[in-house]
Amino acid sequence: MAFSSWSSFSISKVSSILLVCLMATTFMVANASNFNQEFDITWGDGRAKIVNNGDLLPLSLDKASGSGFQSKNEYLFGKIDMQLKLVSGNSAGTVTAYYLSSQGTTHDEIDFEFLGNLTGDPYILHTNVFSQGKGNREQQFHLWFDPTADFHTYSILWNPQRIIFSVDGTPMREFKNSESIGNILSLWNADDWATRGGLVKTDWAHVPFTASYQNFNADACVWSSGASSCSSQSTTSAAANNAAWLSQEMDSTSQERMRWVQNKYRIYNYCTDVKRFPQGFPSECTSANLS
Repeated sequence: MAFSSWSSFSISKVSSILLVCLMATTFMVANASNFNQEFDITWGDGRAKIVNNGDLLPLSLDKASGSGFQSKNEYLFGKIDMQLKLVSGNSAGTVTAYYLSSQGTTHDEIDFEFLGNLTGDPYILHTNVFSQGKGNREQQFHLWFDPTADFHTYSILWNPQRIIFSVDGTPMREFKNSESIGNILSLWNADDWATRGGLVKTDWAHVPFTASYQNFNADACVWSSGASSCSSQSTTSAAANNAAWLSQEMDSTSQERMRWVQNKYRIYNYCTDVKRFPQGFPSECTSANLS
C-alpha cells in the first residue's frame, strides 16, 4: 500500500489464525463519541483531523498526499458500524474506503470502497472479501440515495459463520465465512481504475477532496497483548444475549430486503462474470454459500 496516495482507516488487525473463537465472555462496545480515545491518525501530514471535540474525523486528499487513521484496538469478530459522508462534486478518480484487515503477507480483508465519479453520476459501492491474500470476490452497487448529501451508516457484521454488508440497516450482501478472513477500511486516489476503468482521471483543480467519518461503533471481541476477550468456555445464553451478532443469521425479511437491493442496484457480481472465469466460477459461487 502506498501511503502517499492512500488514506486508510483500519479497525482490525487480527491474524487469520485467530479466527477460531466461537463465543466470547466479554465484549467491547466502542462508541465514537470521541475519536481521540478510539483512534490514531497514522499519516497525512495534517490532512486528517479530529474535530468537534472528538465527534468528527474528516480525511483529505490532494495531489501531494492522502491521509489516514486506524483504531487503537484490534478486534476478533464483531458488528462494526461507521457513518460516512463522501466526497461531493467531481470526485472522479478518488476512492473512499471503509474496510477491515488483518496483518501479515497473506492478509484478510472485508472491504467497503466508494468509487468517485463525475458530478451528477452516481458513486459505485464496491465490496470485496480477501482470504489468505486472495480477493477477486467483488460485487458492486449503486446506492438509492446521494451519499455526499448526508451521513449514512455502513455496517459489517462478522461472525464465524458469515459476513453481512449493510447500509442504513439494509443488507446488501452476505458472504458465508467458509474460510478465515479479517478486516480493513480506506480512502485514496486511484484514477488508474476507480472511475470507468481509469478512463476518467482525477481533476486536481477540485482539491482538497474531503470525506468525513463519525459515530463509530464496535460491538466486538477485543484482541490485546496476545490474548482475546473471546473464550470457547462462554456458551451460556447470557453471553449469547450480550452478543446476538455472534450467531446472527438473516431472517426472511432481511433476505427479502437484500434481494430488493441486488435486483435493483447491484451492477456487478463476480459470480456471474463468465468472461473472467471461463474455466468455471470460484467454489463459493453457489446459492448455498454466496449472495
